[in-house]
Amino acid sequence: QVQLVESGGRLVQAGGSLRLSCAVSGRTFSEFAMAWFRQAPGKEREFVAAIYWSGGGTQYADSVKGRFTISRDNAKSTLYLQMNSLKPEDTAVYYCAARPWLIMTLGSEYRNWGQGTQVTVSS
Repeated sequence: QVQLVESGGRLVQAGGSLRLSCAVSGRTFSEFAMAWFRQAPGKEREFVAAIYWSGGGTQYADSVKGRFTISRDNAKSTLYLQMNSLKPEDTAVYYCAARPWLIMTLGSEYRNWGQGTQVTVSS
């Protein structure tokens, strides 16, 4: 059982950068895979990036590879998504999520979700 609270979303111009945060709490999340998903209006929820909390191994969607970086700070119990070279098509509500053990790219495989934070990229 983990609780997740996202923050940091805002309006930003195309080409700009933004860092999202996800505060993580719970008894035992050290053996969890953590992920960022996003959902634009009228679109399906889309996998963005994931990381193993303990080992740090990562996986990225092709659409964000080279622009976004997922990381975590163990001491602060916080998950991050650094977003650079933002495009209007990155506009979405961004969610952090958690599941036991393995990274998966299908949203239905994740048990725990935050409330989401809105990112809007202007053209």
